Amino acid sequence: MDASLEKIADPTLAEMGKNLKEAVKMLEDSQRRTEEENGKKLISGDIPGPLQGSGQDMVSILQLVQNLMHGDEDEEPQSPRYENGCAYFHEEEREGLAKICRLAIHSRYEDFVVDGFNVLYNKKPVIYLSAAARPGLGQYLCNQLGLPFPCLCRVPCNTVFGSQHQMDVAFLEKLIKDDIERGRLPLLLVANAGTAAVGHTDKIGRLKELCEQYGIWLHVEGVNLATLALGYVSSSVLAAAKCDSMTMTPGPWLGLPAVPAVTLYKHDDPALTLVAGLTSNKPTDKLRALPLWLSLQYLGLDGFVERIKHACQLSQRLQESLKKVNYIKILVEDELSSPVVVFRFFQELPGSDPVFKAVPVPNMTPSGVGRERHSCDALNRWLGEQLKQLVPASGLTVMDLEAEGTCLRFSPLMTAAVLGTRGEDVDQLVACIESKLPVLCCTLQLREEFKQEVEATAGLLYVDDPNWSGIGVVRYEHANDDKSSLKSDPEGENIHAGLLKKLNELESDLTFKIGPEYKSMKSCLYVGMASDNVDAAELVETIAATAREIEENSRLLENMTEVVRKGIQEAQVELQKASEERLLEEGVLRQIPVVGSVLNWFSPVQALQKGRTFNLTAGSLESTEPIYVYKAQGAGVTLPPTPSGSRTKQRLPGQKPFKRSLRGSDALSETSSVSHIEDLEKVERLSSGPEQITLEASSTEGHPGAPSPQHTDQTEAFQKGVPHPEDDHSQVEGPESLR
Repeated sequence: MDASLEKIADPTLAEMGKNLKEAVKMLEDSQRRTEEENGKKLISGDIPGPLQGSGQDMVSILQLVQNLMHGDEDEEPQSPRYENGCAYFHEEEREGLAKICRLAIHSRYEDFVVDGFNVLYNKKPVIYLSAAARPGLGQYLCNQLGLPFPCLCRVPCNTVFGSQHQMDVAFLEKLIKDDIERGRLPLLLVANAGTAAVGHTDKIGRLKELCEQYGIWLHVEGVNLATLALGYVSSSVLAAAKCDSMTMTPGPWLGLPAVPAVTLYKHDDPALTLVAGLTSNKPTDKLRALPLWLSLQYLGLDGFVERIKHACQLSQRLQESLKKVNYIKILVEDELSSPVVVFRFFQELPGSDPVFKAVPVPNMTPSGVGRERHSCDALNRWLGEQLKQLVPASGLTVMDLEAEGTCLRFSPLMTAAVLGTRGEDVDQLVACIESKLPVLCCTLQLREEFKQEVEATAGLLYVDDPNWSGIGVVRYEHANDDKSSLKSDPEGENIHAGLLKKLNELESDLTFKIGPEYKSMKSCLYVGMASDNVDAAELVETIAATAREIEENSRLLENMTEVVRKGIQEAQVELQKASEERLLEEGVLRQIPVVGSVLNWFSPVQALQKGRTFNLTAGSLESTEPIYVYKAQGAGVTLPPTPSGSRTKQRLPGQKPFKRSLRGSDALSETSSVSHIEDLEKVERLSSGPEQITLEASSTEGHPGAPSPQHTDQTEAFQKGVPHPEDDHSQVEGPESLR
């Protein structure tokens, strides 16, 4: 806290504020020591304040608070590395940067206190933000400062050399020169020591030189600032100690959600810091640092450093393990000291252009490379959800990057302290990734084949859903389907519901579900992930044939009510007509109860019982005369054959539906497989009916070994169902009995 403000406040609280200031400075001013276990060189220096290396118990901490309230105020202050450095504690992470921007405005515009925004109108300030900055940061600053959006300048990242998430320094210098020529004032630059997405660090040393050249305030933020507490720090992160201000979030690093964020800044004018809101006269504002101070006293320097080191070791362990896993691409291989690991599943399909893979193109149409990109994005989302369920202690998150697509991020520095992530969890995470790779590779290869089969099948429509991670999405187009409408279709929903039930009854390894289409409300069938080699042609043919069967059956049921109603009316008319004919034939006297019985006894009437039967299959009204004459009901009209795919094939024993049959496998030898297939073909020929037997018998005439005429007569008699004279009648049956 500032010395002039300490004189205004209560002496006891002023002393506590002085000690809190020293405790916070420990986070960035602690000197590097030599670590005996690794022999690495540390940055030398002193540790200010009463912070102990191994931490203290609660009794000692309370005693220390009491000493601070009643102790000597003439203690010699420590010499900090951060000269003229002060700390501002705040709950909202972005609040510190907003106050720093106010301080920069007051420092560069001397008449701002008097003239206000009229000064800014003549020379507009410019705040430079990286394209990789966290979303919404620029809008937040403009809202807090009351500046228009043109005061923000978005600096692009590298496109050719270096990381695609680092600020392009050469382009930034060009932007600064252009703003100066237009009469604007370059005010502040926000650099990243670990971007919010992938944890990349800007070239802070080069940016510091550029800011000193043009008089720009340099502010640094990012998760990699936590590595300043370690003995081995990268040069880019170490350069952040020379910036004008920085914002750190020790709460997530330590696993303490109630700990405030800290913004460290260097400025020697107490009046400007008071106007900017970085300092306050209220004692309650000074007590914001108390949770952080108590936590640091309890952990000590060793506990604080150990948590940071543990998180970095977890990241390095995962990065080294993923380098050995196929089809896993790491995005931060050049950032060995970064506590963030970002990776994604990616497999190059045959026939794809490697040129487009080297330079990803965003917002591409869903064809060619764009469709392959969407497929990998959906699979990575599925992989991320699976890994979060299997290894919840990993703290894995799924995010979408503009250039790379959907990726998975492992940031233990922000999650390990809360979730208790250990090295065994990292090993389990790698093992789960390896176990999911066969499913990912098989599904990605089948997606294009499934699409081609659906497009070549009549009645099916392929639905391109970029969010679905399975083999694909298909919709059956029935006869009454309005293709131009995007509204829900009740008939289509019933067909797809029946299709889902039929497919689940097959007990295959695939999972199916129904839901609305990606761009409309029409029902579709979603085919899930594939863990084995699936016959896409058989799968699509089964879907089409089953859907057609369901549609035909549904139409039969819809027409059944009308057919039955008409049949009943027709039967009533026929029965009325038959009753009138009977009355004319028998006469009126036979209808009288007593007289009719006497006449029928003397002169019986030989009349057949006439009735009507309704054939539901044919939808027609038939006479019951054959029932009374032959004592059996006729066959009538038979049902049409059930639609089936032309690709339907016989499966091997134990083979599940939609699986490709592999010859020469371990279970069946090639010879046994061929013989079994030949047996299946013989069964098919025998089950085809007597017509095939007739053709085979007639084709052998005139050849050696042809059947005799007597055998031919027996064959013809067998086909007609009539026993041959020379055969035993009790052993020869017609085709009806064979069935």
